[in-house]
Amino acid sequence: MPSPTGHPGTLLDPPTVATSRPPVVPRPPVPPATPRPGPSRALTAAVPAGLVISLGLWGITRQDSMWRDEAATWQVAHRSLPEIWQLLGHADVVHGLYYALMHVVFGAFGDSLLTLRLPSVLAMAVAASLAADLGARLAGRWSGLGAGLAFALLPTLQTYAQEGRPYAMVTATVALASWLLVAAMHRPRARTWSAYAVVVLLGALLNWFSLLVLPAHAATLALARPHRIVRVRWLLAASTAVLGALPLVLASRGQSRQVSWIQPTSPGTLYTVAATILAAGGCALLRRAHRSAGGQVSLAAVAVPLCAVPQLLLLAVSLTWQPLYVGRYVLFAHIGLALLLGAAIATLATRLPTHPGVPLAAVTALAFLALLPVEQHIRSPHSRVDDVLAAATLVDAARGQGAAVVFLPSARRDTALVTPAAFHGLRDIALAQHPVESATLHGIETDPGTTARAMLRERHIILISDAESRPARNARDRAKQRILREHFTKRSTTIQRGRSITLYERIDRPDHNQPAANRP
Repeated sequence: MPSPTGHPGTLLDPPTVATSRPPVVPRPPVPPATPRPGPSRALTAAVPAGLVISLGLWGITRQDSMWRDEAATWQVAHRSLPEIWQLLGHADVVHGLYYALMHVVFGAFGDSLLTLRLPSVLAMAVAASLAADLGARLAGRWSGLGAGLAFALLPTLQTYAQEGRPYAMVTATVALASWLLVAAMHRPRARTWSAYAVVVLLGALLNWFSLLVLPAHAATLALARPHRIVRVRWLLAASTAVLGALPLVLASRGQSRQVSWIQPTSPGTLYTVAATILAAGGCALLRRAHRSAGGQVSLAAVAVPLCAVPQLLLLAVSLTWQPLYVGRYVLFAHIGLALLLGAAIATLATRLPTHPGVPLAAVTALAFLALLPVEQHIRSPHSRVDDVLAAATLVDAARGQGAAVVFLPSARRDTALVTPAAFHGLRDIALAQHPVESATLHGIETDPGTTARAMLRERHIILISDAESRPARNARDRAKQRILREHFTKRSTTIQRGRSITLYERIDRPDHNQPAANRP
């Protein structure tokens, strides 16, 4: 209100009081939460490999036992390379490269159960390192470490880490091929795709069922949707590997009788495959591993197809065409399961207030203890179908009671081929041509009539057969059974670790023109 003098604010306005506010000090910005540091790349790969080697060396001799498949490796690897080549024209062409490798190993380090199985231990250790590094690339170092530890503890993988067969090496090649695929998708380079083609071909030459990884990798590309040039280069690399393995595939079809033993797929097999795939899918959902930005491939896009596609394809073939499903043929599918198990465990571990390494170590220790009965069984002689070395010991003990030996079926001759010293002095009366001379696995036997006459000339016969008697599959074996049933009597039978050793004595009858003093 203006004052009478015309000067505003001199009478009625309140006096102005000068005030001073304290300066506002800005708060320092809150730093974003930093992720807990993971293990180094070297440690991520080394720890699982060390665990695989430790578990692989534990009980590696399985109490000095060897089962029939390993016996094939043993006796073929002792042949010369030209003799192995001749064998492949008749049998086991699908394992030719593996036999040649084991021939070199035996020549360099000597033959023993340790030498027979150590290459599989080392191959599985390499596979564990690759799985860990692949998991680290796709989902972080903790996930990679978890994947490697899960890989090491899976009972199926522990089984074949201690077996003198090519399946551990196949698993290592598939792990490397998957690692190279992801590397090529991240940074496409010609040398990476070339290496991919070579590794896939190597796996196929060890066992061409490993080519089932290619449909799994195709599914990965479909999920990741990389640039068109990546898909084209993968197709070229995959085609090169398939063309390189095609002669082996065609040659093995001519030996299809060697897989005639595979039984139709059982409900138990279906349940096992379903449980494996469901476990992998559940871990993928828990991990919530979706495709990341920029077209980069995710863990789920690699691991789920790797676990599911090979198993489902081989099951489909077995159910619709010919029984072919055997778990070890697609053993490498467990790489996908291990990747997903490790990622799921790491996801839970990183959400806890403690350092992620603590729960990860605790889960590994608890899993080892929970699986301890299974792990002990894997390392026992009873974990396999049979034991050719136990049969050889029994034959050596019974050798003084008979001068002739007969095998039923002829494949049970593997006992004599692996341990010839135990059969010293015994005559294999049904054998016409030795396995090496005939370029076969078990030799060529005489015709049924000749075999029967040879058996009738013997006073005692030691029969080596399976613990579970099975119907004879050919005329020669039926002749053996008939002669033993009609003209011999059992004196003793010993069954141990899947093999039966029976001592037969011929029945003396008047029509045999035997002296009366020799009759029972």
